[in-house]
Amino acid sequence: METKQLKWLYLSILSLIWGSSFILIKKGLIGLTAIQVGSFRIIFAALFLLIVGFKSLKKISRRQWKFVAITSLFGTFMPAYLFAIAETQVNSSIVAILNSLTPLNTLVLGIVAFGIQFQKRQVLGVFVGLVGCLLLVLSGDSASGTQNYLYVLLVVIATLSYAINVNLIKKYLSDLNSLSITTGNFTVLLLPALIILSTTDISQRINIEATQHSIFFVMILGVLGTGIANVLFFKLIQISSPVFATSVTYLIPIVAFFWGLLDNEMLTPIQFFGAFIILIGVYLSAKK
Repeated sequence: METKQLKWLYLSILSLIWGSSFILIKKGLIGLTAIQVGSFRIIFAALFLLIVGFKSLKKISRRQWKFVAITSLFGTFMPAYLFAIAETQVNSSIVAILNSLTPLNTLVLGIVAFGIQFQKRQVLGVFVGLVGCLLLVLSGDSASGTQNYLYVLLVVIATLSYAINVNLIKKYLSDLNSLSITTGNFTVLLLPALIILSTTDISQRINIEATQHSIFFVMILGVLGTGIANVLFFKLIQISSPVFATSVTYLIPIVAFFWGLLDNEMLTPIQFFGAFIILIGVYLSAKK
C-alpha cells in the first residue's frame, strides 16, 4: 500500500480506537480512582508491549534512550493521569473535543521551538478544524454548567504534552522503528506506574466487583487504546507530518459522540455541522 493511502488508513484506525478511549476511561472511573486508572493504563500497555516488542529495544541506541524517556513523559505519562483526573469533573465528550487542541499546539510549538516548516494550507486546516471543535463545544452538553471547568486546564496541559511529544519524535526519533519507540516508552514508565499504584488503596478495592469490571475496561484501554494505538501513531508521525498525525484528534470527538448515541444521547444539527467542518480541517492539514 502506498504511503498516501497508508497514512489515511492509520488515521482512520486511530480515530476509532482513541475515540472509544474516553468512554473506557469513564467506565474505569466507576470502580477506580483517576490515579489508579492512569497507573493501570500504563501497566497493562507496558506488559503487552514488552511481550510483543521486547526484542525491538535492541534497536534503541544509547543516545536515543534520552529522547525515548523524554517522549514517554510528555506523550504517555502526563496525559494518562491528566485525562483521567479531568474526567472526574468534566463530561467525557467535552474532554474528547478539547483534545482537538493538539494540532494547533503542535503547529505553534513546531514553528517556535523546533523550527519545523509548515505550509499555509496546513495552517488553514488547523484553524478550520478548531472552528469545528468550537461549534461542538458551544452546542455541547446542556448540563455542562454543573461541571468544574477548572479541570479543563488539565486537558489543555495534556494537549501541550502531546504537541511536545510528536515534535520530539519527528525531529529526533524518525529513524527509529515505531515499535521500538513505543516499547521503550513503556519500559521506562512501568516501574513509576507500579510505585504510584502501590501508594493507593487498590489492595482494599481489588475484591469489589465494580473495581474488577473497571480494571477490565482499563485493560482494554491500555492494550488497545495505548499500546497498539501508540505504535500506529508513531508510525503515522514518521510517514506523514506532525500536524497531519495530530489531526486524528479532530476525528476523535466524532467517534466519541457516536458512543454517546449508543448511550441514548442525541447529536444536534449544529454538532453534525461541526463534525463536517472538522473533516474539512483534517483534509486541508493533510498536505505534508
